[in-house]
Amino acid sequence: MIREAAAYLESRLAQWPTTAIVLGSAQASFVTALEDKLEIDYSDISGWPVPSVQGHAGKLIVGTCGQTRVTVISGRVHLYEGWSPQQVTFGIRVLALLGMKTLVVTNAAGGINPNYSRGLLVLITDHLNLQGCNPLCGPNDDSFGPRFPDMSHAYDPHLLETARRAAERLNIPIGEGVYAALLGPSFETPAEIRYLRTIGADLAGMSTVPETIVANHMGVRVLGISTVTNMAAGMQKELSHAEVLETGRASSGQLVQLLTAVLNSGTVYSIPS
Repeated sequence: MIREAAAYLESRLAQWPTTAIVLGSAQASFVTALEDKLEIDYSDISGWPVPSVQGHAGKLIVGTCGQTRVTVISGRVHLYEGWSPQQVTFGIRVLALLGMKTLVVTNAAGGINPNYSRGLLVLITDHLNLQGCNPLCGPNDDSFGPRFPDMSHAYDPHLLETARRAAERLNIPIGEGVYAALLGPSFETPAEIRYLRTIGADLAGMSTVPETIVANHMGVRVLGISTVTNMAAGMQKELSHAEVLETGRASSGQLVQLLTAVLNSGTVYSIPS
């Protein structure tokens, strides 16, 4: 099914970009910054799961950002919707077959680190997989990657440095931290947040980690950026998805600026030795 989807997309566009971005909740405004766009509905691609969550568009978009051609996964699916880990990461495998070398994953996250505030962009330096599953479980296809991939640098240090420098040039405040992925869809309890803080988490969310694992498995470099859309349970009065969407939209301008700067830095194409 993965190769069938890749073949279909090759029939729509012969040369696919080597860089892709996954847009999280309420972050689709980045698409408006693209020119010369080709849009393909997920429903047109055999095997590509269609999201059911508000704030996730469900389109694969190729466009130009500055001087850079990029593929945008506008809207992701989640484990809590009932999809398998393999379905959640289907698009990452397809794009890797089409030549993707660099993946930027974005998301909306709850802030656990007390130094964070709503709207802050945070570079993901590492993650905790607490979703109870791994997309690499089951038989391994050696043509995709090794049985036991190294995750020592799941988030590429050179891309992280590029993002740091871009944020500094643009005067965009950023944080850095460890992202804890949980299954959802319920938000965490205050006790769970205290536990996550104790084991080293700075952010909590319900996505990103499966995509990052599969990208690393296929030799794709990853940059992760979270938008703190709310402070976690116990750190504010109550939580709601409406707040996540509202804050995501309000802070999207800085995210678009940062993504544009990173994409046009040249670092996404060169792989340092």
